[in-house]
Amino acid sequence: MRLAGPLRAVVVVLLVGLTWLLASSILGGDGNSVVKMLFTGTPEEPTQEPRPRRYKCGLSAPCPPKHLAFRLVSGAANVIGPKICLEDKMLISSVKNNVGRGLNIALVNGVSGELLETKSFDMWEGDVSDLLKFLRPLHEGTLVFVASFDDPATKLNDEGRRLFEELGSTAVKELAFRDSWVFVGAKGIDNKSPFEQRMKNSKTSNKYEGWPESLEMDGCVPLRAPLES
Repeated sequence: MRLAGPLRAVVVVLLVGLTWLLASSILGGDGNSVVKMLFTGTPEEPTQEPRPRRYKCGLSAPCPPKHLAFRLVSGAANVIGPKICLEDKMLISSVKNNVGRGLNIALVNGVSGELLETKSFDMWEGDVSDLLKFLRPLHEGTLVFVASFDDPATKLNDEGRRLFEELGSTAVKELAFRDSWVFVGAKGIDNKSPFEQRMKNSKTSNKYEGWPESLEMDGCVPLRAPLES
């Protein structure tokens, strides 16, 4: 009878050890996780990987000094409106209630980065002369951010296309009914803009019925040096 106590203790230790080995093999975890599960009833939560850092407007890397971070998103079909983000500030979006069918444009001071004006132009039923009056008097160095929504081209005439070409666009001459288009240009640009994408409306490749997929473009646009007086 004197051995009953020690034997009982040995049996308990053996049962705990066997349970630990069984749980470890089933769970595939380390000993600490299994011990925690045995004493708390819950397995140890795995350590989560740190989320990748995001910079202004959701860019994956910061822009160099004297550059503006931007992100453009064209509209999706005629349902989801476009977005224009600059330096982590949303200039145009459905949430701001300042989007419209056609061409959505934000004008920005190319020296200071200050927002000058936002406006949309209906290229399906609107008057193209409103767009021409908007683009003709732009000052040297003005940055022009454009995101399409629904139809950007039906009312766009030769002069309108030429004005965008003068801002650095190469795709505007081919822009057609319900194409998706995002573009960043500048008044007085010497070369063609590197910031432009166009998705052609095609029945065989459209993501949505009657419309191509939405376009998304981001990057860093350089500020101009102030003019010497």
